[in-house]
Amino acid sequence: MTANQIEAINIPKRGMPVTIITGFLGSGKTTLLNHILQNQTDLKVAVLVNEFGDINIDSQLLVAVDENMMELSNGCICCTINDGLVDAVYSVLERSDRIDYMIVETTGVADPLPIALTFLGTELQHLTRLDSILTVIDAETFTPKHYDSDAAFSQLMYGDIMIINKTDLVTPEKVTELEAFINKQKKGARILRSQQGVVPLPLILDIKIDPSDLQASQKSDSQSSKHSDHHDHIDHKHDHHDHEHHHHDHSHHLENDGFISVSFQSDRPLQIEKFQSFLDHQLPVDVFRAKGILNFAGIPNRYIFQLSGKRYELKTEAGNPAPTQLVLIGRNLDQELLLSQIADCLATDSVS
Repeated sequence: MTANQIEAINIPKRGMPVTIITGFLGSGKTTLLNHILQNQTDLKVAVLVNEFGDINIDSQLLVAVDENMMELSNGCICCTINDGLVDAVYSVLERSDRIDYMIVETTGVADPLPIALTFLGTELQHLTRLDSILTVIDAETFTPKHYDSDAAFSQLMYGDIMIINKTDLVTPEKVTELEAFINKQKKGARILRSQQGVVPLPLILDIKIDPSDLQASQKSDSQSSKHSDHHDHIDHKHDHHDHEHHHHDHSHHLENDGFISVSFQSDRPLQIEKFQSFLDHQLPVDVFRAKGILNFAGIPNRYIFQLSGKRYELKTEAGNPAPTQLVLIGRNLDQELLLSQIADCLATDSVS
């Protein structure tokens, strides 16, 4: 599609700035996203969420689910990328109501470069403006070995601004060590410190980073040892126009790094003592991230469950009963054993 043809499409939001939020598992991407949504002033934001796993837990944490698009009370919207990134972008651009800004949250095992190049190398370059890539880094779980992962290394190298999160959970010396490591890997890196994903929004939104380095990466294989760009190009028919559809397959990252996702869902509630025992005694150390919506027998409320590294929390959430949903992401996990152990935590009929 040519630029002239794109001009003919009725898209009222041409030139919309786009920020990509990337970062490894459990670094705090969704926490940062919630901070942006709750503290933006007079800015209507569209958020595109693509959570890794069979159950789109992140969408449920942000808003009440309405299949592929959800509206927030402050005028922002949240979309899932179930049908592909380009389709999700067009679903935002074609809306008649006001949307000022777009944020794309990547999965924890995603290389941000193919996503960025979708905005720079397809017809979207005429409709949007890639503003920046924000990389969220977990100060608490940081080790240099962590960046042996291809995905984690790419997130570091292609990020425009590094947000060192959870600085309140570590010593100042560890934060300084992490900053030194980042500057060694990426000379002149822009670094912000954060607690619970809180950073001044003018420092991360609409900052107009020059994307020329990313565009050069599209034509160079110099980083091939550290990342792999998998772009499957297929012709996709859209209701209002034809456009090139880029499907970004994360499987190569999982294969290279050994990550898998284990998803569990049940209409039966969990028995809280059994689930606590599972977390304390059976949960493999190779589970890096887990999140879910849990129901416990004999307890009326449902709970939001978050686990990052060795730290986990349960928060009460009001709402109608929903199936228990849990996603665990880790390296070299025994899926059948994990599912069996979680199923053993379900309450029997006599106690539910």
